[in-house]
Amino acid sequence: MSILIAYDGSADSRSAIEFAAKHLAPEPVVVVTVWEPLLVQLRRYPLADLAAVTDGTDEWRELAERHAEEGADLARASGITEVTHRAVADRESIWKTIVDVADELDASLIVTGSRGLSETRSVLLGSVSNHVLHHARRPTLIVPPPAKDGAR
Repeated sequence: MSILIAYDGSADSRSAIEFAAKHLAPEPVVVVTVWEPLLVQLRRYPLADLAAVTDGTDEWRELAERHAEEGADLARASGITEVTHRAVADRESIWKTIVDVADELDASLIVTGSRGLSETRSVLLGSVSNHVLHHARRPTLIVPPPAKDGAR
């Protein structure tokens, strides 16, 4: 079994990795970054200005790979010794992809930050962590942002 940590490069996802390293028993960790291919974005936001959109599929995939690797490096620096990483293309929704990968891995736990988006986007699009919590069929830990003074 392993722990799946969702990582998107945000400060909240960094906090989730650091919290997991500090408070969870040693277990193999898979850091997962989910990226949205252009067609998924267009399906989700059909009113987008198509003239402003370019098909940067390879660029998005490379960025996701870099984020996943960065998350794995952060996990190692935080004290987790057995870490792998994956960048996974989203075909329907980010939260569902996280849940599906956790099922595929038979993860013992899903760890995610509370929000990777700005509050406004989160309200408009829904919270990934909230959807993971309510749809995963396994324990889920949502790590809130650090307090202003840095205490947990």
